[in-house]
Amino acid sequence: MTEFDAGRYNHKQVEAKWCDYWLSNKTFATPDTTDKPKYYVLDMFPYPSGEGLHVGHPEGYTASDIVSRYKRMKGFNVLHPMGWDAFGLPAEQYAVKTGTHPAITTKKNINNIRRQIQALGFSYDWDREISTTDEKYYKWTQWIFLKLHGSFFDHDAQLAKPISELIIHDGLSEAQINAYKDSKRLAYQAEQAVNWCPALGTVLANEEVTNGLSERGNHPVIRRQMKQWTLRITDYAERLLDGLEDLDWAPGIKKLQSDWIGKSTGCEVDFVINTHGDTLRVFTTRPDTLFGATYMVMAPEHRLLDKIVTEEQKDVVRKYQDATIAKSELERTSTVDDTKTGVFTGAYAINPVNNTEIPIWISDYVLISYGTGAIMAVPAHDDRDHAFATTFDLPILQVVQPLKGKEVAGCFAGHGTAINSGAFNGMTTSAFKTKITAWLAEKNIGAEAVNYKLRDWLFARQRYWGEPFPVLYLEDGSIVPVPQESLPVTLPQMEDFKPSGNGDAPLANNQAWVNTTYNGKPAKRETNTMPQWAGSCWYYIRYIDANNDTAPWDKEKANYWLPVDLYIGGAEHAVLHLLYSRFWFKVLKDCGWLNIEEPFQKLVNQGMILGEDNQKMSKSRGNVVNPDEIIHDFGADSLRLYEMFMGPLEATKPWNTSGVEGVNRFLHKAWRMIIETETGHIKLAIGHHPLNEDHDRLLHQTIKKVTEDIENLSFNTAISQMMIFTNTFSKLENIDLNTMKSFVMLLAPFAPHIGEELWEKLGGTTTLTYEPWPTFDASKIAQSKIEYAIQVTGKMVTKILMGTDLDEKEIEAIARADDKVAAKIEGKTIRKVIVVKNRLVNIVAT
Repeated sequence: MTEFDAGRYNHKQVEAKWCDYWLSNKTFATPDTTDKPKYYVLDMFPYPSGEGLHVGHPEGYTASDIVSRYKRMKGFNVLHPMGWDAFGLPAEQYAVKTGTHPAITTKKNINNIRRQIQALGFSYDWDREISTTDEKYYKWTQWIFLKLHGSFFDHDAQLAKPISELIIHDGLSEAQINAYKDSKRLAYQAEQAVNWCPALGTVLANEEVTNGLSERGNHPVIRRQMKQWTLRITDYAERLLDGLEDLDWAPGIKKLQSDWIGKSTGCEVDFVINTHGDTLRVFTTRPDTLFGATYMVMAPEHRLLDKIVTEEQKDVVRKYQDATIAKSELERTSTVDDTKTGVFTGAYAINPVNNTEIPIWISDYVLISYGTGAIMAVPAHDDRDHAFATTFDLPILQVVQPLKGKEVAGCFAGHGTAINSGAFNGMTTSAFKTKITAWLAEKNIGAEAVNYKLRDWLFARQRYWGEPFPVLYLEDGSIVPVPQESLPVTLPQMEDFKPSGNGDAPLANNQAWVNTTYNGKPAKRETNTMPQWAGSCWYYIRYIDANNDTAPWDKEKANYWLPVDLYIGGAEHAVLHLLYSRFWFKVLKDCGWLNIEEPFQKLVNQGMILGEDNQKMSKSRGNVVNPDEIIHDFGADSLRLYEMFMGPLEATKPWNTSGVEGVNRFLHKAWRMIIETETGHIKLAIGHHPLNEDHDRLLHQTIKKVTEDIENLSFNTAISQMMIFTNTFSKLENIDLNTMKSFVMLLAPFAPHIGEELWEKLGGTTTLTYEPWPTFDASKIAQSKIEYAIQVTGKMVTKILMGTDLDEKEIEAIARADDKVAAKIEGKTIRKVIVVKNRLVNIVAT
């Protein structure tokens, strides 16, 4: 007779049994129906790393799975899918190192992580599994890119006409039409300064660079000019800001997105360059300080620099430009100190409000990517300008007086009243802003403007392992889309994945693939590939209709399932993935493929699980805990329970294996509460036994507590309540069958394997996945008695149940009559008795 047959809880046999059952019966396949309320629960899909999962990864998956199982039992049609964000640098770097094709490595890693995930009993619909590297998936990623490149010309009232009609009837030339199209394309090519990482051999987006180093690998990043595919995300800046307002996201995540978009309202002002007649336009949020502008600063990359720099200053300007290339934008702007660097151009501009001639400098603290790439410098009222002016002994003129009673030393960046500002003297800052903006507009030298820190999204990577761009280059220089019927453009088989180092992508080495034809004419393919973000921008939509070969998804299904009701993932994706996904979603709405503005209604970021040394888990620290080992020793249900019991979902928590032992003991206790250890059968004492008032109350309290805690994602306190229930009911000789069934249904979302096994032993003939969730009776929860802690001079003596309707004298009398209390106070003088209603009695005796 095996241990399992003898009735002891054997997690290995129980979990293997039910994992096989769920997979073979497709228990969690999402019904293709729209006649029930829906609930879409989404996990941020993982990158299939060769290292597999560590115990920190399943935390969010466990939380989403508890909600999914609960919602099914509540009668919802639940969509809970899983897939793989499988393109990207790690697989390619491994290929360069070992010669193993990325597709082979990726498939192997996916199979391993899928095995780990399935062993944990997550209720995913595996019929909807996707991988961004699957040709059937990235066919539609390429299709979306073509929508971005075409940018809704079929919806444009003017361009919907044939070109011949536009030329004849509307008087537009073909060149004008093409120029108009180019200005409206959301995907375009531009020569620009980019973040180039020589070690990785690719361009990186601003968000992928931290302190001048690549996010992946911490390699140095420099700035260089390159022609790149870029997405015009700035066209959606205002909608991306507005859309945040009604989302159920943590305020901190919303702020990260809002700060990254960086909206500022101000004024654009034109300064005429004295010796050339060109106009240098600046953006400022403080037009009220115009009279205090004593010099100007241009970004070293500014297009006018070569034109205005004097012969005497050319060499030193060129050297400064070369030095700036090696710095990231963050390095150039993150600190304020007295070591600002810069070079005088030799040119001057005219301040339009007072006709004063002021020098034009260049400095790396001004970015070409922000505003107009040039600033008016007001050193009396801006910290960076003040540091620069102090370093180079430039004039500092105060034009804002602090409000009465305020003393300010050095630079004053606040609001106040105008001084040294001609006819505007005495005006408050806000009034001055309004007046000067109107004055500039009247003179046609300025206007109110809105600016964003958000930059257009660099979308090309010089890598092999990514989605090919579905465009062709013709000999006349034009770019044409690959016809939709020819999608997907697939990656060719290659053995050499190394980047060239000069900016050319690995695909450029495969000329047989690069050279093709279009309508019988020679054409070349794009050799850059899309970034890893491309596939992750829309994967949650593909889950809705994952096996559709004729369209990216069915619109009616999208209308039913979207938005995602609950999205759980790491806070590290607050800017990159979430911002890009929201952008693509809005574009697809504008294309007519979606009918709402936002993809993710509720977002929850799980906290990090640290190693037992309180450090972030990493292979280099040697503190990684493999979930396979925990499952082997304690079981998947114990791992799931422990990760939810450690503390609030959003909190950062250190791992402690002894804690797994604790929840494992709880599961064994729950098992023994129902199963005879000797026989393995349901206890003979289980039947239809009426509960007394206290036990009935505990049952309904537990149902209420677990229900509300799941709704609030407070899983740790739900588990605590189930432990209280088990501690009480394990002591009973006669146990009610329906009570045990209710408890097992409450336990099942948290520990599904043991839940299914106990359900079967209690008479269930099918999975409990779709059983109705237990309900509580509120009238039975109100307590008629409550437990008081009885203390003598502050030390606990005993606990006594007393009626909730007793007054203080009655409570004191009951406490003093208790045998244990009487023994403690015998022969002593009662100094006072403290009664805290519904909590404690403290008898102070000496």
